[in-house]
Parts: sequence; structure tokens; C-alpha cells
Amino acid sequence: MKALYDQLSLKNSRAVTQMYSTSFSSGVAMLGKDLRDPIHAIYGFVRLADEIVDSFHEYNQPELLRQFRVDTEYALQNCISLNPILNSFQWAVHKYSIKREHIDAFLYSMEMDLEKVLYNREKYETYIYGSAQVVGLMCLHVFCEGKDELYEELKSYAMSLGSAFQKVNFLRDIKADVEHLGRLYFPNVHFDRFSDSMKEEIEKEIEEEFAHALIGIKKLPNSSKLGVFAAYNYYRGLLKRITQVPASELFKKRIRVPNLNKVSLMIGSRTLVGIGQV
Repeated sequence: MKALYDQLSLKNSRAVTQMYSTSFSSGVAMLGKDLRDPIHAIYGFVRLADEIVDSFHEYNQPELLRQFRVDTEYALQNCISLNPILNSFQWAVHKYSIKREHIDAFLYSMEMDLEKVLYNREKYETYIYGSAQVVGLMCLHVFCEGKDELYEELKSYAMSLGSAFQKVNFLRDIKADVEHLGRLYFPNVHFDRFSDSMKEEIEKEIEEEFAHALIGIKKLPNSSKLGVFAAYNYYRGLLKRITQVPASELFKKRIRVPNLNKVSLMIGSRTLVGIGQV
């Protein structure tokens, strides 16, 4: 009978993905059918932890995150959770041999978000690793479908892609992060001294990571290549828009990709993969 509950759990993870990120959902829809549920399961887990540290300010966030960690541990140990999102996640972890060290690193970065951290380069890289790069590695386990040799070959590219995505998010969300969460992730940067040259340096770093990541995307199995490239294409489009505005503008409004442009990027991704350019 647990099979029915497992189906319900995956349905919950899918709903979380669709409600929180239409762009990510569109990318997942381009994955091979068998890969969609485990990616939804990973996203649901990551999203739930992120909500604890980003949104539930009227509650005891450290206690909520502590309990979330306890519940995650129970789910992984016992292969079940009454939290449908964690039940889906433990299924994906066990099915695709996702490493516990990656889960621990992710939760550590979430703990960092509960503190007012002044980020230097070391703390910044630690945070990026746990909040983004290991999420890329979790997904890579799914994309490689048990092929350990392929996973090892593509690890560095997945980490670059996760890092690039996260840094684009940092630039896009810098206004909300500073005003509402009191965070500025970029090392040795203060919000009132964020110059165009600093922004350009960050953008150059992101472009280098995107270039490295694309090498790995081209080596992915066909079942995952289109979906990952669509996400890559969307974030490259978002970065392009960010590069076109001055640093001061990022503190006034959140840069977005209009829905019509999102559709164009997705169609463009499908075309490029279809003709073998990726």
C-alpha cells in the first residue's frame, strides 16, 4: 500500500515545483519521462528548506530548520516520512545513490542563511558549494542513471552550472536579499559600494562558469540534455538582461525575463538540440 502514498508524495513534489518555479518546471518537462519525478523530488526538498530560511520569519526558523534536518535524517534512515516532500526525496536519494555529504553540505548552507554573515571569499565559496553546486551534483546522479564513470566525468561541469545559476540569482535578487533578508553574498562587497566594475567582475566569473558548464551539457545523455540546456539558456538570457543595466539599477527593481522571451528561449533550446548543435 505504500506505493499509493509514494505516488501521492511525488505528486506533492511536482506541485511544489510547478507553484514555485514555472521556468524550472518547463525545463523539467523537457527531460526524459523517467527523470522528471526524481528531479521534482530534489527540487521539493531544496525548496522546502529554502522557504524555512527565507520566508517563515514569524516563526522560530532555527528550530524549524533543526526539525527539518531531524526529519530528513529519519526519512533517509527509515525510507519513509509522513512529510510527502521528504518521502519523495528519500526515494530519489536511495534510487539514485545521492551522496549524504551533499545533503549535509546543502543543509549547512541553509544554516548559514540564518546568520548575518559578512561573506569573504572562503565563506562565499562554502555557501555556493552547499546551496548550489551539490544540488547540481544531486541532479547529475539522476541524469547519469547509475553510470558512475559518466558521473565522475561530468561532476565539475555540473558544479559550474549550479554555481552560475546561483550567482545569477544573487544578482537578480540583490534588492530583496539586502532589504528584506539583510544578506549580501558577494565577498567583500557592501550594498552602498557596489560599483559597475564590481558587477562586471562578477558577470565575467559567471560567464566563465557557463562556458565550462556547456562542455558538460553536450556530454549529457539525450534523456537529460534538452532539459538542462533549456535551463542553461534561460539563465544565460537572464544574465544578458542583467549585464545591460547599471549596478545601481539592481537595487531598484528585480530583473526578469518576460514570459514571451522565456518561450523563445525554450523553443530555441529545442531547436539547437534537435539539429545537434548542443
